[in-house]
Amino acid sequence: MIGLISATAAGAAARDRLAAAWPGRTRVYDGPVGDAVRAAFAECEQLVCFLATGAVVRLIAPLLADKAADPGVVCVDEGGRFAVSLVGGHGGGANELAAEVGDLLGAAPVVTTATDSVGLAGLDTLGLPVEGDVAGVSRALLDGEPVRLDAEAPWPLPALPVADEGAYAVRVTDRAVEPADGEVLLRPPSLVVGVGASKGAPVDEVLDLVAGALRGAGLSARSVAELATVDAKASEPGIVEAAERLGVPLVTYSAEELAAVAVPNPSGAPLAAVGTPSVAEAAALVGGGELLVPKRKSERTDGRPAMATCAIARRSARGRLAVVGLGPGARDLLTPRAAAELRRAAVLVGLDQYVDQIRDLLRPGTRILESGLGAEEERARTAVAEAREGRAVALIGSGDAGVYAMASPALAEASDDIDVVGVPGVTAALAAGAVLGAPLGHDHVSISLSDLHTPWEVIERRVRAAAESDLVVTFYNPRSRGRHWQLPKALEILAGHREPTTPVGVVRNASRPDEAARLTTLAELDPATVDMMTVVTVGNTATREIAGRMVTPRGYRWQDGGARQEAR
Repeated sequence: MIGLISATAAGAAARDRLAAAWPGRTRVYDGPVGDAVRAAFAECEQLVCFLATGAVVRLIAPLLADKAADPGVVCVDEGGRFAVSLVGGHGGGANELAAEVGDLLGAAPVVTTATDSVGLAGLDTLGLPVEGDVAGVSRALLDGEPVRLDAEAPWPLPALPVADEGAYAVRVTDRAVEPADGEVLLRPPSLVVGVGASKGAPVDEVLDLVAGALRGAGLSARSVAELATVDAKASEPGIVEAAERLGVPLVTYSAEELAAVAVPNPSGAPLAAVGTPSVAEAAALVGGGELLVPKRKSERTDGRPAMATCAIARRSARGRLAVVGLGPGARDLLTPRAAAELRRAAVLVGLDQYVDQIRDLLRPGTRILESGLGAEEERARTAVAEAREGRAVALIGSGDAGVYAMASPALAEASDDIDVVGVPGVTAALAAGAVLGAPLGHDHVSISLSDLHTPWEVIERRVRAAAESDLVVTFYNPRSRGRHWQLPKALEILAGHREPTTPVGVVRNASRPDEAARLTTLAELDPATVDMMTVVTVGNTATREIAGRMVTPRGYRWQDGGARQEAR
């Protein structure tokens, strides 16, 4: 919950805008400001104070206890010009909250956290439990001192400017070790604990068993990702509460799914009870991985039979491939989600000219794998291979990566051993359409005239189908020095079904500084003025030029009405 506190009418107006925009996420605190701040600090995860920073500092100073537990605090000035991340920038999420508040209120977010200021990923913002000398290692990264990365358990981390050697280290491990001097431990969620239990098994017996198994194998409880069991035990109180106390989800599988998993220690008892020869080992291994702790039973001091079993497996890290559309070229048409994925990646794969567009957005330490035109399939294979090594990879393309771009070859190469995230982008057709007016207001189709990947016979058949179907057509890759006849042929096909006066929009470098657009007709378009940087949009029989803009109505009623009026 986010507590909202204000002292003036202007502050209350901005406060109410946040409350209206985030219903259910915020709580307004009225009354004396001091009492409101103290109450919100005790009851909320974050605070937004529409007060002077000095006043907020004095009010919260006696309340601060631990930066890992204190709420994040953002201050907004009386004029609504700035949203200042005051306390809890990382641990309390104040840096992100300041950006959110700024977006909503039109205020500039002010973030003074050192790592954020220079574009470094904060070690305590990577989404993993962190231990050790966070301040010292972060300072070393900021000062450019060599910091080595020891990845005992590979994990798809964001980019970090690390070296092969160094006095400081970032160590990724699920083993129960203590951090050395100048070392930070990152705990990946790599361990799955499979559990089985008799009806009525006490939660303490389950927890003692799990703790003992982890301790005996030298594994960290902070790397436990989930407890797993059979569906029949989904409501077993001892297992449910054990997961709650450990702070991990309880995942269940059907007996059929577990029975299909090969395990070293099958047993007839669970087969008779729940329909699978293994619960603990199979539940730990159902997603694949390495069995670190075979099935073991709980130990009781009262001489009664054990009521719980567990096994522990380490799952291999799943690499992450984000296929990112950069939009048509203008920076303000790059989506916030795309920008976030670029900062999330440790490896960037892309066409050299596209890399140049967004190089400044990459975090220090990002490994860039760029290549020239014509190497699309090679880039796709490279990106997938990097993700299979457990890395966080961004594969970039212009417009939308799924439209005549990199998503298709990448997903054709990828299997289910990596996580794939698609990030949509503004396409060239949409950017050109916005420049022209509203040419895509009704059914439309995009057709690439490049026969490098598609035989011309297929392209021609599609153009004819679009012509006969009266679809608005946007031509991608319309003409190059080596392909000069395809566009005239396509226009000839369309001319067989549309009037010579049909509007045609021609946009070159849509959204870029040298953007050029013109509106012509099907009869007057000169194909020689078109190149590969151009998008050509041909209207349908309802498309009109209105006030110098190309407009296709959403329906045909105005065309029918005009025809009826002419008939009268």
